[in-house]
Amino acid sequence: MRYGIFADIHSNLEALDAVLAALSGENIDEYLCIGDIVGYGADPLSCIDKVRLVTQNIVAGNHEFACADLFALSNLNEVAAQGVIWTKKVLSTKELEFFKNLLLVFENKDLVMVHGSLDDPQDFYYLYQPHDSRETFKLLKKNICFIGHTHRPKIFVKRDIIVSLLSGYKTEINPEYKYIVNIGSVGQPRDGDMRAAYCIYDTNKQDVEIKRVSYDIEKAQRKIIEAGLPRFLAERLAVGR
Repeated sequence: MRYGIFADIHSNLEALDAVLAALSGENIDEYLCIGDIVGYGADPLSCIDKVRLVTQNIVAGNHEFACADLFALSNLNEVAAQGVIWTKKVLSTKELEFFKNLLLVFENKDLVMVHGSLDDPQDFYYLYQPHDSRETFKLLKKNICFIGHTHRPKIFVKRDIIVSLLSGYKTEINPEYKYIVNIGSVGQPRDGDMRAAYCIYDTNKQDVEIKRVSYDIEKAQRKIIEAGLPRFLAERLAVGR
């Protein structure tokens, strides 16, 4: 099985189109989305529609739950809250009901995925460093868990009781270890690389790779500014921060 996994699109249609085009050449058997389809960007409706066309395996991000009034705006920073307020005005009852019915955690025979962490997933904790991931590793019953939320691709590995950060963005999966793979962000990377991120998990080869693809950043920026969203949300796309 080859999984194509993506997260944190944030209403960036240009980035989503580039990722889906790249994945179309990867012989993907199943697509997975780790939430935050909306927020920040100018194309929430198109992004929701395109994601739902390729997969029903979608978990809730904090922006979906914030739009659906299931996560308080006070938990978000000022520009994120502005993005949610703008997005809610664009969405219909149909999209909001879709958000309300999203699961927080997805699990199948091969993997687990959650937007933030397995401990209290409704609180959307951030796993920035290896020590942040200890509770999720304790709760992880499968070999591997895929996450998003920080917009920074990273691979954590637990060997016995030692949790560490792997170097690089590709690794073979050792069945004796456990892994948490943050796949980065499609629509708003924050690791200094402005290209859209996505992930391939091949269960036959037992390997994971986080990949990047360029997209039309200027077009996405122009749409954000024309929509009246905070200019900062457009400017940060060009620096990946």
